[in-house]
Amino acid sequence: MTISTEHAIIHEISQDAQGQMRCRLRPQPLLNSHAVDAILDELHHSYSGKGGKGFGFFGTHGEDGEANEAFAKALTDYRNGDLGFVEFTSSASQLLQEELSKYDFSQGGFLLMSCYSVMASDYLFVALLNAKSSMTVLDDMELSENNHLDLSNIQLAARIDLTEWQADKESRKYISFIRGRAGRKVADFFLDFMGCVEGVNTKAQNKTLMNAVEDFVASSELTKDERQEARNKVFDYCTERAETGNDIEVKDLADELADQGMDSFYDFACGGNYELDEEFPADKASLRQLKKFSGTGGGVTLSFDGGHLGERVIYDPISDTILIKGVPANLKDQLDRRLKGE
Repeated sequence: MTISTEHAIIHEISQDAQGQMRCRLRPQPLLNSHAVDAILDELHHSYSGKGGKGFGFFGTHGEDGEANEAFAKALTDYRNGDLGFVEFTSSASQLLQEELSKYDFSQGGFLLMSCYSVMASDYLFVALLNAKSSMTVLDDMELSENNHLDLSNIQLAARIDLTEWQADKESRKYISFIRGRAGRKVADFFLDFMGCVEGVNTKAQNKTLMNAVEDFVASSELTKDERQEARNKVFDYCTERAETGNDIEVKDLADELADQGMDSFYDFACGGNYELDEEFPADKASLRQLKKFSGTGGGVTLSFDGGHLGERVIYDPISDTILIKGVPANLKDQLDRRLKGE
């Protein structure tokens, strides 16, 4: 999968001596095509593989509707040829600067914006990057400190599927964004400057799919091993879609299960019993329940492969107990040592 870069640019947003946010705008796109392709290829693949992303679309929200529409309008003008790439990204930088000025916690950063193509889709990647200090050894074996972009710890980034945005006006998921570690609100200002409104609850859709799969296999006449094989098939399909950045398609998944001799999953899942869209992004965290059971509470954390349920792991809902046969060796050693000490 090869990245084809149309344009890329970096602007800087930083605080001046008075604590005011200022833009330092680059007057032309980045020129080193090899370096640009390399960094975008790395960012595209790492971003596509990130779990827990949110999805949305351009829309007004709050009282400042006009400001929320400014980014989408500038992007439309750029795509129509009425605005140059540098002018578009300069306008976007100023919008972000204005948004950042509303908050006390922001230190700014380097705003990377790039239009590129992968396969048959065009994308706009937008990320606010931080610089990270590092040490290097010069030819004379002297140490030198320099700064580089911290690509391994991106917290504020969004990717707009330009092809989907322009082809499907009803889509509510052509913008994806990284959720902050503490949830959506960490990145609110970043989404607000673009006028992005969350449109698809990815986690809820994935959990609904998992529930539909469990109900479907439970209603089948498959053996226990065949049921787990079906779960594995769903897990492999959805994980592959997540890693490639493609949506889960329920009809496509149903065809995969049909190959296992499990017909009619599409009718079962989309026939009205479940509020499930026909296509939605994959969420890796939600998919894990097909493979594992896990939970934490009251100082206890427990996790085990789903195939062990009913064999090595026996659950009794009446007595609210779990019996584990064959305690893991490292845990057994810790328990034995504690018992001897007491």
